[in-house]
Amino acid sequence: MKIAVSGTYSSGKTSTVMALSHYTGIPRSLARTVREIMPQALPGVRLADVTPAQFLQLTLRRHTGRAVQEALLGDDFVSDGSSLQEWLYGEGRRRYGMNPTAAPADGLPLAPASPQMVFFGEVVEQYGHAFKQHVKATYDAYVHLRHELPLAADGHRPMNDAFRASVDRMLLATLEELQIPCHVVGGPMAQRLETIAGLFGWTPVMTTAEAIERARREYGRQDFRMEHERLPAHP
Repeated sequence: MKIAVSGTYSSGKTSTVMALSHYTGIPRSLARTVREIMPQALPGVRLADVTPAQFLQLTLRRHTGRAVQEALLGDDFVSDGSSLQEWLYGEGRRRYGMNPTAAPADGLPLAPASPQMVFFGEVVEQYGHAFKQHVKATYDAYVHLRHELPLAADGHRPMNDAFRASVDRMLLATLEELQIPCHVVGGPMAQRLETIAGLFGWTPVMTTAEAIERARREYGRQDFRMEHERLPAHP
């Protein structure tokens, strides 16, 4: 089965997918992070400062990288997110502005958009058509993680709670529109792992404690430097 684990920023997707892969032995697909992509795509630029055109480039890079990696894994994998999120982060910016940190606290849309943002919205809408078709053809089901953690105040994610909640609602509505089975899961990590494995009939290959510890070590090996602090990767 091809399963996507969804949720917006700070929902615990990456750590859950890492632990779940260890717990079940199911391969995992981890798309390159924006932190990893930006030094090559936009050297020296912060995510909070990207222009509409630059954001579209990042969206395309994330989607194509994700699709290629998933194709290499075959018919069974767990994915850290999906291309729906790439599209919806763009859709959210169309509604609330390119830097969602500055979005209204009440979650209401901004004033009428500039011509540049109007065109950005038209492109994002077309991305949406393509990405929804890709997702519908790729995944057998989704596991959606509840928002149980505060947003990480790391200076990288231009995000606030109102924006995150809006994207979360759009994601769930899109899954309903696409008629893709979606299971909403929450709770401590061990509970998440047991619940997800039970949903799909996966037999654990180790204890939850061992899987969580392996994921903790793996997660800790990631490079958390800010995108503008990294050197561009060589082609």
